[in-house]
Amino acid sequence: MSTVVVVGTQWGDEGKGKIVDLLTEQASAVIRFQGGNNAGHTLVVGSQKFILHLIPSGILHPGKQCLIGNGVVVDPEVLIEEIEGLRGRGVRVTPKNLGLSERAHLIMPYHKALDVAREEGKGRKKLGTTGRGIGPCYEDKAARNGIRVADLLNRKVFLARVRDILNEKNFLLKNYYGAQPVSSKRLQRDSLAWAEFLSPFVVNVAERIDEALHMGRNLLFEGAQGTQLDLDHGTYPFVTSSNPVAGTVCAGAGLAPKRIDTVVGLVKAYTTRVGAGPFITEEKGWIGRRLREIGGEYGSTTGRPRRCGWLDVVVLRESARLNGLDSIALTKLDVLTGLGEIKVCVAYRLNGKKVRILPADTSRLEQCQPVYQTLPGWSEEIGRAREMKDLPQAAQRYVALLEELIQVPADIVSVGAEREATILRRSLF
Repeated sequence: MSTVVVVGTQWGDEGKGKIVDLLTEQASAVIRFQGGNNAGHTLVVGSQKFILHLIPSGILHPGKQCLIGNGVVVDPEVLIEEIEGLRGRGVRVTPKNLGLSERAHLIMPYHKALDVAREEGKGRKKLGTTGRGIGPCYEDKAARNGIRVADLLNRKVFLARVRDILNEKNFLLKNYYGAQPVSSKRLQRDSLAWAEFLSPFVVNVAERIDEALHMGRNLLFEGAQGTQLDLDHGTYPFVTSSNPVAGTVCAGAGLAPKRIDTVVGLVKAYTTRVGAGPFITEEKGWIGRRLREIGGEYGSTTGRPRRCGWLDVVVLRESARLNGLDSIALTKLDVLTGLGEIKVCVAYRLNGKKVRILPADTSRLEQCQPVYQTLPGWSEEIGRAREMKDLPQAAQRYVALLEELIQVPADIVSVGAEREATILRRSLF
């Protein structure tokens, strides 16, 4: 029996979908523990490309159980569309291989309406939210005013709670934001369809996890976004509304802390982020454009172009500390092929002094300048490499420097989008 937790170490989009898909081969179940459909995991299997938003990436493996934990906020319409979309492409999705926590909170239409209205009202001060209702849903959860999956299945309770909540939300939408109110009749009608479709999938996820552990099975826990988008530890306020750090698996899935065996941090070989917020190593010239085009750096959920720049070790050291990383999965190393030289940010300079820890004050962080170490690049194609010795010496030095700077081994090195384009140096289960 072994448990592995997979987290992003940067601002998300590190390639968690592929790595979770790869590790699923050795696991019996994959559990998503936080976030919502504001994140998308992209997987390439053979000639097919899949983008998953709520369902764990392990769903593409026959015989594996996938669970959506209570820490996830679930848009029922999106989940139903995702299930039907996978079925339409020949992927088996049934209550036997997919479970939805009865304690997960639901993203309601009024959450999405409020999210969009608020962001539009901020003008140039926008945070860069996806408008998917994630933040407002987590707000209601913290205010004990949320709707859970269990409520959806109890029609009497659901209608009574939604009626009271909708009065408040519609008042805000109409009188404060000048937006259209949410139709009560449509919500009641849609909720009937949601309950009928989703009820067979509803389970006690924490209990399922405990049963699997007692049976000696390997479990894989999948996070969304990245550490620098963490509500408490990220570049606040330019963060998400949940905690993508590894410790959240305990609250978000119902796993006891002492049962976490291995934490794997996903590291993209360069850095990207979507939306507003400080980005010290951002390259706004041809380097940034090149990384974006070759790396396909466009949001899998929104399609927005990602901001791109050099690898930031200051960010990675903090992520290693916060998550207690045991291992690194380095992704998209192939995107750096063809660059004459490659830079790595090893520290910041702030007011003439070197800084090795991210300032909590965003205004101070924005004043920081990167301190770079420059390495030679490589021109050889690396997509067929399956062992470290297959990589050019310059690529091997790049990986070794990363390991040295953050003191965590790179046990997985991805050299392409396909499952097979991976160097696996050590089994993580």
